[in-house]
Amino acid sequence: MPLQMTGAPGDPDLIRLPWDLPLEEWPEHHLVTLPRGISRHVVRFARLSGRVYAIKEISERYAKREYRLLWDLARHDAPSVEPVAVVTGRTAADGSALDSALITRHLQFSLPYRAVLSGTVRPDTLTRLLDALVVLLVRLHLTGFYWGDCSLSNTLFRRDAGAFAAYLVDAETGELHPAISEGQRTHDIEVAHVNIYGEMLDLEAGGLLHPTIDPLTFADQLVERYERLWAELTQDEIIDEVDWHRVDQRIRRLNSLGFDVAEMMVRRKAGTSRLIVRPKVVDSGHHQRRLLRLTGLDVEENQARRLLNDLDSYRVSNGLRHEDEAIVAHRWLAEVFQPVVSAVPAELRRKLEPAQIFHEVLDHRWFMSEAAGHDVGVTAAVRSYVDNVLVFKPDENAVITTSD
Repeated sequence: MPLQMTGAPGDPDLIRLPWDLPLEEWPEHHLVTLPRGISRHVVRFARLSGRVYAIKEISERYAKREYRLLWDLARHDAPSVEPVAVVTGRTAADGSALDSALITRHLQFSLPYRAVLSGTVRPDTLTRLLDALVVLLVRLHLTGFYWGDCSLSNTLFRRDAGAFAAYLVDAETGELHPAISEGQRTHDIEVAHVNIYGEMLDLEAGGLLHPTIDPLTFADQLVERYERLWAELTQDEIIDEVDWHRVDQRIRRLNSLGFDVAEMMVRRKAGTSRLIVRPKVVDSGHHQRRLLRLTGLDVEENQARRLLNDLDSYRVSNGLRHEDEAIVAHRWLAEVFQPVVSAVPAELRRKLEPAQIFHEVLDHRWFMSEAAGHDVGVTAAVRSYVDNVLVFKPDENAVITTSD
C-alpha cells in the first residue's frame, strides 16, 4: 500500500516529512520541542511554514477513528485540538510496515498540566485546573460525547483570565452519540476519578504536591464539582406561577457560567398549581460570542467576561450609556484595548495571548493603585507590568528548536 495522506493538510511540506522513519528516529531539524503530556504513544512536534503540528504514531484503525471523532467534535464546537490529516501506508527503508500517524494542529499558548504545575503545586492553581477539566467534561457530555479516559494528562490548558480553559487532546477512547446515556456519563466520571487520583499520587511521589492536598479528597472534588454543574445545567426546577422570576434568575446563573439557554420546557405538575421548568442549554461561550460580535476579538470565556466588564466600565465612565453598544465597543477597542497591547514590546507579546496580557495589566493596575492610594493610570501600569512581571514569565508560545 503506497503512502497516503487523508484530510485537509493545507501545507504540501507535510507529505515531505520522513514518513519512512519511526517518529522516535526523526532528525532534529524536522522537530521542535514543546511541553507535552504523558502519552502511551510516541508524539512529536514539527514546524512547517510557521505552523506547528503534533504528530502521534498510532495504528491505522485508531488513527482514522480518532481523526473522524475530532472532526465531529469540531463541528459541535467542542473544545478539542484540530485534526489535520491521517498518514497511512508508511513503510521503512527495509520494507517493514510502520504505524500510521495522526496529525493535529498544535494549540497555541496551551500547556499540559505538568508544565502548568512546574515546581511545587499551589492548591488554588490545582483547583483552577480541576474546574477547567470539570467544565470541559460537562461540555463534552452535553454534546453527547463519551470520553472514556478523562484525565489531566489527556487535556491541554490555556490561561483564561484568572482561570484556565481546558481542551481535549486525546479522543482515542471516545464515542459520540446523539445524547450521552446515564450509564456512560456515570462511567466517565468514575474513570476520571480514578485517573485524577492516580495523577495526584504521582505528583505527591515526585514532591510536587502541596502538603495540604490529599490526593483522594482532591479526586472526590472532581465528582462533586461535576455533579453540581451538571445539575445546574440540566435539572428540573419546580416553581409556583408567581415565582416566575426564579426562571430568569436561573437563566442569568447559567449565563454567568458561560452557557446559553435556547428554550425552556414548562409543564404543570399533575394535581397541583406548580410548574416544572427545564432549561435547554444549547451552547457554551456566552461571553465569547458577545465579545466576538461587538469587537471581533476571539478569546477564551473568562477573558471575554473580563474584557466585557472593562468595556462596560468604559461605557459608564465616559457617559456613553445611551450610545449604541457596537459604537462604544469600537471606541473601547481603539482607545483602550489596542493601545495596551501595542505598548507591549513585540518580542514579549508571544509570551501570552493579547487578551491574557490585557487582563493581567488590569490586575496589575489595580494592585498598583491600591498601593499608591490613587489610580496610577494605564500607561504606568503597562510599563510596570512589562518591566516587573511580563519579562519574567515563561514564553508560552515559544518553539525551542532542539529535539528531546
